Amino acid sequence: MDRQTPYSFSRVLSLPYEETLAKVREALKSEGFGVLTEIDVKKTVKEKLNKDFRKYIILGACNPPLAHQVLETEPEVGVFLPCNVLVYEEGSKTVVSAMDPEAAMILVKNDKVNEVAKQVRRKMEKALNAL
Repeated sequence: MDRQTPYSFSRVLSLPYEETLAKVREALKSEGFGVLTEIDVKKTVKEKLNKDFRKYIILGACNPPLAHQVLETEPEVGVFLPCNVLVYEEGSKTVVSAMDPEAAMILVKNDKVNEVAKQVRRKMEKALNAL
């Protein structure tokens, strides 16, 4: 990974935004994630605030079998779902950042949920590394 915070990990790519976004969708799909939600922050900021903003989208990614597993174990875990993946412009580069499911799920204090969070993180890292 190129960057890491206590709650996310990121790749910084020398690719155009649109090309990166397409690659992110494919990489997520290859790891079993579907995109359930999309928030176009640039468009929303323009519509709601009449302000300009960089190209920035939030993808709500979900791996259905793993999500089902944690929801069966701990129904309230749904407040953390889906896993957000950001794609945004940063100068001439594009950043792809994913939430760290392990960091979020550590709050749950349930070993079964934490084990699934590790699996989700591995799959998410694999998707980002494929970019």
